[in-house]
Amino acid sequence: PNTEWVIDVHQLNKRFGGKHVVKDLTLQVKRGEIYGFLGPNGSGKTTSIRLMCGLLTADSGSGTCLGHDIITQSRMIKRQVGYMTQRFSLWEDLTIAENLRFVARMYNMPQVESCVQHALARLQMQDHQHQLAGTLSGGWKQRLALAACLLHEPKLLLLDEPTAGVDPQARRDFWEQIHQLVDTGITTLVSTHYMDEAERCHRLAYLSQGELLFSGKVDELIAAQGLHTWQVTGGAHEHLIQRFRSLPGVEQVTSFGHQLHISGKDERLLQMAVDTVLAETPLGANKVATTLEDAFILLTRAQH
Repeated sequence: PNTEWVIDVHQLNKRFGGKHVVKDLTLQVKRGEIYGFLGPNGSGKTTSIRLMCGLLTADSGSGTCLGHDIITQSRMIKRQVGYMTQRFSLWEDLTIAENLRFVARMYNMPQVESCVQHALARLQMQDHQHQLAGTLSGGWKQRLALAACLLHEPKLLLLDEPTAGVDPQARRDFWEQIHQLVDTGITTLVSTHYMDEAERCHRLAYLSQGELLFSGKVDELIAAQGLHTWQVTGGAHEHLIQRFRSLPGVEQVTSFGHQLHISGKDERLLQMAVDTVLAETPLGANKVATTLEDAFILLTRAQH
Protein backbone atom coordinates (compact mmCIF):
# COMPACT_ATOMS: atom_id res chain seq x y z
CA PRO A 1 0.00 0.00 0.00
CA ASN A 2 1.04 3.59 -0.69
CA THR A 3 2.26 5.01 2.63
CA GLU A 4 1.84 8.57 1.36
CA TRP A 5 -1.95 8.22 1.65
CA VAL A 6 -3.48 8.53 5.11
CA ILE A 7 -6.84 7.73 3.49
CA ASP A 8 -7.28 5.65 0.36
CA VAL A 9 -10.87 4.61 -0.35
CA HIS A 10 -12.52 3.10 -3.42
CA GLN A 11 -16.14 2.89 -4.59
CA LEU A 12 -17.73 3.51 -1.17
CA ASN A 13 -21.53 3.38 -1.06
CA LYS A 14 -23.97 4.08 1.74
CA ARG A 15 -27.75 3.95 1.83
CA PHE A 16 -30.07 4.97 4.64
CA GLY A 17 -33.39 3.28 3.94
CA GLY A 18 -34.21 4.01 0.31
CA LYS A 19 -31.88 7.00 0.08
CA HIS A 20 -28.52 6.51 -1.63
CA VAL A 21 -26.46 9.00 0.41
CA VAL A 22 -22.94 8.27 -0.86
CA LYS A 23 -22.38 6.95 -4.40
CA ASP A 24 -19.13 5.26 -5.46
CA LEU A 25 -16.82 7.57 -3.50
CA THR A 26 -13.15 7.16 -4.45
CA LEU A 27 -10.68 9.54 -2.78
CA GLN A 28 -7.12 9.78 -1.46
CA VAL A 29 -5.85 12.10 1.27
CA LYS A 30 -2.16 12.75 1.96
CA ARG A 31 -0.49 12.89 5.34
CA GLY A 32 -0.46 16.41 6.85
CA GLU A 33 -3.05 17.71 4.43
CA ILE A 34 -6.15 19.83 5.09
CA TYR A 35 -8.83 18.33 2.88
CA GLY A 36 -12.03 20.34 2.55
CA PHE A 37 -15.48 18.97 1.75
CA LEU A 38 -17.83 21.36 -0.02
CA GLY A 39 -21.36 20.98 -1.27
CA PRO A 40 -24.95 21.94 -0.57
CA ASN A 41 -26.76 20.70 2.55
CA GLY A 42 -27.66 17.04 2.26
CA SER A 43 -24.94 16.39 -0.33
CA GLY A 44 -23.36 13.61 1.77
CA LYS A 45 -20.33 15.49 3.16
CA THR A 46 -20.60 14.30 6.77
CA THR A 47 -21.51 10.74 5.80
CA SER A 48 -18.56 10.57 3.36
CA ILE A 49 -16.10 11.79 6.01
CA ARG A 50 -17.38 9.24 8.52
CA LEU A 51 -17.25 6.37 6.00
CA MET A 52 -13.64 7.18 5.07
CA CYS A 53 -12.56 6.80 8.68
CA GLY A 54 -14.56 3.72 9.57
CA LEU A 55 -16.86 5.66 11.92
CA LEU A 56 -19.70 4.41 9.70
CA THR A 57 -19.53 1.12 7.84
CA ALA A 58 -19.92 1.35 4.07
CA ASP A 59 -22.49 -0.91 2.37
CA SER A 60 -19.93 -1.65 -0.32
CA GLY A 61 -16.47 -0.56 -1.39
CA SER A 62 -13.07 -0.81 0.26
CA GLY A 63 -10.28 1.30 1.64
CA THR A 64 -7.72 2.06 4.30
CA CYS A 65 -7.38 4.85 6.83
CA LEU A 66 -4.11 5.30 8.77
CA GLY A 67 -3.02 1.95 7.37
CA HIS A 68 -6.05 0.04 8.71
CA ASP A 69 -8.92 -1.50 6.77
CA ILE A 70 -11.98 0.76 7.13
CA ILE A 71 -14.39 -2.19 7.19
CA THR A 72 -12.64 -4.78 9.39
CA GLN A 73 -10.31 -2.64 11.54
CA SER A 74 -12.46 0.38 12.32
CA ARG A 75 -11.75 0.07 16.06
CA MET A 76 -8.02 0.57 15.43
CA ILE A 77 -8.78 3.69 13.38
CA LYS A 78 -11.18 5.25 15.92
CA ARG A 79 -8.42 5.37 18.54
CA GLN A 80 -6.39 7.65 16.28
CA VAL A 81 -9.17 9.97 15.16
CA GLY A 82 -10.35 13.22 16.81
CA TYR A 83 -13.93 14.05 15.79
CA MET A 84 -15.40 17.51 16.33
CA THR A 85 -19.10 17.83 15.57
CA GLN A 86 -21.10 21.01 14.94
CA ARG A 87 -22.90 20.96 18.24
CA PHE A 88 -20.98 21.86 21.38
CA SER A 89 -21.26 18.62 23.34
CA LEU A 90 -19.23 19.26 26.50
CA TRP A 91 -20.55 19.97 29.99
CA GLU A 92 -21.63 23.56 30.56
CA ASP A 93 -21.49 23.35 34.37
CA LEU A 94 -17.86 22.12 34.46
CA THR A 95 -14.80 24.31 33.97
CA ILE A 96 -12.57 24.02 30.91
CA ALA A 97 -10.03 21.91 32.84
CA GLU A 98 -12.73 19.70 34.39
CA ASN A 99 -14.23 19.02 30.98
CA LEU A 100 -10.84 17.98 29.65
CA ARG A 101 -10.14 15.76 32.69
CA PHE A 102 -13.48 14.04 32.18
CA VAL A 103 -12.75 13.37 28.50
CA ALA A 104 -9.20 12.19 29.29
CA ARG A 105 -10.62 9.61 31.73
CA MET A 106 -13.13 8.48 29.11
CA TYR A 107 -10.18 7.83 26.78
CA ASN A 108 -8.38 5.99 29.63
CA MET A 109 -5.39 8.29 29.25
CA PRO A 110 -2.58 7.17 31.59
CA GLN A 111 -1.42 10.57 32.95
CA VAL A 112 -4.65 12.55 33.02
CA GLU A 113 -3.26 15.74 34.56
CA SER A 114 -0.19 16.11 32.32
CA CYS A 115 -2.37 15.28 29.33
CA VAL A 116 -4.87 18.02 30.26
CA GLN A 117 -2.12 20.58 30.86
CA HIS A 118 -0.57 19.76 27.49
CA ALA A 119 -3.94 20.26 25.77
CA LEU A 120 -4.47 23.59 27.58
CA ALA A 121 -1.01 24.80 26.58
CA ARG A 122 -1.38 23.66 23.00
CA LEU A 123 -4.38 25.96 22.46
CA GLN A 124 -3.29 28.74 24.84
CA MET A 125 -6.09 28.09 27.32
CA GLN A 126 -4.17 27.91 30.63
CA ASP A 127 -5.35 31.32 31.85
CA HIS A 128 -9.00 30.36 31.33
CA GLN A 129 -8.91 26.79 32.63
CA HIS A 130 -11.08 27.56 35.70
CA GLN A 131 -13.84 29.23 33.68
CA LEU A 132 -17.19 27.40 33.39
CA ALA A 133 -17.79 26.06 29.88
CA GLY A 134 -21.34 27.47 29.90
CA THR A 135 -20.01 31.04 30.17
CA LEU A 136 -17.64 30.77 27.18
CA SER A 137 -18.13 32.61 23.88
CA GLY A 138 -18.74 30.60 20.71
CA GLY A 139 -15.09 30.89 19.73
CA TRP A 140 -13.86 29.64 23.12
CA LYS A 141 -16.35 26.78 23.19
CA GLN A 142 -14.97 25.77 19.84
CA ARG A 143 -11.43 25.96 21.15
CA LEU A 144 -12.41 23.76 24.12
CA ALA A 145 -14.07 21.23 21.78
CA LEU A 146 -10.88 21.16 19.69
CA ALA A 147 -8.72 20.68 22.82
CA ALA A 148 -10.95 17.74 23.84
CA CYS A 149 -10.50 16.18 20.36
CA LEU A 150 -6.72 16.41 20.67
CA LEU A 151 -6.36 14.86 24.15
CA HIS A 152 -5.61 11.36 22.90
CA GLU A 153 -3.06 12.68 20.34
CA PRO A 154 -5.00 11.71 17.20
CA LYS A 155 -3.26 11.46 13.84
CA LEU A 156 -6.42 12.47 12.00
CA LEU A 157 -8.89 15.26 12.80
CA LEU A 158 -12.46 15.34 11.49
CA LEU A 159 -14.09 18.74 11.70
CA ASP A 160 -17.77 18.89 10.77
CA GLU A 161 -18.59 22.53 9.97
CA PRO A 162 -16.44 23.52 12.94
CA THR A 163 -17.00 27.28 12.76
CA ALA A 164 -20.77 27.42 12.26
CA GLY A 165 -22.12 30.27 14.40
CA VAL A 166 -18.73 31.73 15.36
CA ASP A 167 -17.63 35.33 14.76
CA PRO A 168 -15.10 36.08 11.97
CA GLN A 169 -12.14 36.78 14.30
CA ALA A 170 -12.68 33.50 16.18
CA ARG A 171 -12.92 31.70 12.83
CA ARG A 172 -9.55 33.14 11.76
CA ASP A 173 -7.97 32.15 15.09
CA PHE A 174 -9.40 28.66 14.76
CA TRP A 175 -7.92 28.22 11.30
CA GLU A 176 -4.52 29.40 12.48
CA GLN A 177 -4.67 26.69 15.15
CA ILE A 178 -5.58 24.08 12.53
CA HIS A 179 -2.61 25.11 10.35
CA GLN A 180 -0.29 24.85 13.36
CA LEU A 181 -1.60 21.34 14.09
CA VAL A 182 -1.12 20.32 10.47
CA ASP A 183 2.50 21.52 10.72
CA THR A 184 2.97 18.87 13.42
CA GLY A 185 1.81 16.18 10.96
CA ILE A 186 -1.90 15.88 11.84
CA THR A 187 -4.12 15.29 8.80
CA THR A 188 -7.45 17.17 8.80
CA LEU A 189 -10.75 16.59 7.02
CA VAL A 190 -13.15 19.51 7.25
CA SER A 191 -16.63 20.14 5.90
CA THR A 192 -17.48 23.80 5.42
CA HIS A 193 -19.90 26.22 3.78
CA TYR A 194 -17.52 29.18 3.92
CA MET A 195 -15.54 29.98 0.78
CA ASP A 196 -12.73 31.72 2.70
CA GLU A 197 -12.30 28.51 4.73
CA ALA A 198 -12.35 26.34 1.62
CA GLU A 199 -9.54 28.49 0.21
CA ARG A 200 -7.40 27.61 3.25
CA CYS A 201 -7.58 23.88 2.44
CA HIS A 202 -4.78 22.19 0.50
CA ARG A 203 -7.31 20.25 -1.57
CA LEU A 204 -11.08 20.15 -1.93
CA ALA A 205 -13.79 17.62 -2.70
CA TYR A 206 -17.08 18.92 -4.08
CA LEU A 207 -20.07 16.66 -3.42
CA SER A 208 -23.60 16.89 -4.69
CA GLN A 209 -26.42 14.41 -4.04
CA GLY A 210 -23.90 11.86 -2.78
CA GLU A 211 -21.60 12.06 -5.79
CA LEU A 212 -18.06 13.39 -5.88
CA LEU A 213 -18.09 15.90 -8.74
CA PHE A 214 -14.57 17.23 -8.25
CA SER A 215 -11.46 16.72 -6.16
CA GLY A 216 -8.25 18.73 -6.36
CA LYS A 217 -6.67 22.06 -5.53
CA VAL A 218 -8.65 25.30 -5.26
CA ASP A 219 -7.20 26.79 -8.46
CA GLU A 220 -7.92 23.52 -10.30
CA LEU A 221 -11.56 23.63 -9.16
CA ILE A 222 -11.88 27.21 -10.42
CA ALA A 223 -10.12 26.40 -13.72
CA ALA A 224 -12.26 23.29 -14.28
CA GLN A 225 -15.42 25.44 -14.50
CA GLY A 226 -13.93 27.34 -17.46
CA LEU A 227 -15.54 30.62 -16.46
CA HIS A 228 -14.58 34.12 -17.54
CA THR A 229 -15.72 36.87 -15.17
CA TRP A 230 -16.35 40.59 -15.37
CA GLN A 231 -16.86 42.80 -12.37
CA VAL A 232 -19.42 45.53 -12.92
CA THR A 233 -19.62 48.49 -10.53
CA GLY A 234 -22.08 51.33 -10.24
CA GLY A 235 -25.27 49.43 -9.63
CA ALA A 236 -26.50 46.06 -8.47
CA HIS A 237 -30.17 46.76 -9.11
CA GLU A 238 -32.59 43.97 -9.83
CA HIS A 239 -33.45 45.28 -13.33
CA LEU A 240 -29.73 45.38 -14.19
CA ILE A 241 -29.27 41.78 -12.99
CA GLN A 242 -32.27 40.70 -15.10
CA ARG A 243 -30.90 42.61 -18.12
CA PHE A 244 -27.57 40.76 -17.91
CA ARG A 245 -29.33 37.43 -17.44
CA SER A 246 -31.36 38.02 -20.60
CA LEU A 247 -28.26 38.22 -22.82
CA PRO A 248 -26.51 35.32 -24.57
CA GLY A 249 -23.15 34.32 -23.07
CA VAL A 250 -24.10 35.25 -19.50
CA GLU A 251 -24.26 32.08 -17.41
CA GLN A 252 -24.47 33.64 -13.99
CA VAL A 253 -24.83 36.99 -12.27
CA THR A 254 -23.85 37.26 -8.62
CA SER A 255 -24.16 40.32 -6.37
CA PHE A 256 -21.27 41.24 -4.09
CA GLY A 257 -22.46 44.37 -2.30
CA HIS A 258 -22.55 47.17 -4.90
CA GLN A 259 -20.75 45.06 -7.48
CA LEU A 260 -21.88 42.34 -9.81
CA HIS A 261 -19.86 39.40 -11.06
CA ILE A 262 -20.95 38.50 -14.60
CA SER A 263 -19.63 35.08 -15.63
CA GLY A 264 -19.80 32.87 -18.68
CA LYS A 265 -17.82 30.22 -20.53
CA ASP A 266 -17.76 31.90 -23.95
CA GLU A 267 -15.38 34.84 -23.60
CA ARG A 268 -16.47 36.61 -26.81
CA LEU A 269 -20.22 36.36 -26.10
CA LEU A 270 -19.67 37.49 -22.52
CA GLN A 271 -17.69 40.54 -23.68
CA MET A 272 -20.49 41.41 -26.11
CA ALA A 273 -23.09 41.13 -23.34
CA VAL A 274 -21.08 43.44 -21.06
CA ASP A 275 -20.53 45.94 -23.93
CA THR A 276 -24.27 45.89 -24.72
CA VAL A 277 -25.25 46.81 -21.14
CA LEU A 278 -22.45 49.40 -20.82
CA ALA A 279 -23.79 51.12 -23.95
CA GLU A 280 -27.19 51.46 -22.25
CA THR A 281 -26.12 52.38 -18.70
CA PRO A 282 -23.12 54.28 -17.29
CA LEU A 283 -21.27 51.57 -15.35
CA GLY A 284 -17.69 50.62 -14.58
CA ALA A 285 -16.55 47.19 -15.76
CA ASN A 286 -13.30 45.27 -15.68
CA LYS A 287 -12.27 41.68 -16.25
CA VAL A 288 -11.38 39.89 -12.98
CA ALA A 289 -10.15 36.46 -11.93
CA THR A 290 -12.99 34.01 -11.33
CA THR A 291 -13.30 33.35 -7.60
CA LEU A 292 -13.96 30.08 -5.81
CA GLU A 293 -17.39 31.45 -4.93
CA ASP A 294 -18.23 32.06 -8.62
CA ALA A 295 -17.16 28.48 -9.43
CA PHE A 296 -19.01 27.07 -6.43
CA ILE A 297 -22.28 28.83 -7.36
CA LEU A 298 -22.05 27.49 -10.93
CA LEU A 299 -21.40 23.94 -9.68
CA THR A 300 -24.26 24.10 -7.20
CA ARG A 301 -26.66 25.55 -9.74
CA ALA A 302 -25.74 22.92 -12.34
CA GLN A 303 -27.01 20.28 -9.90
CA HIS A 304 -30.51 21.69 -9.61
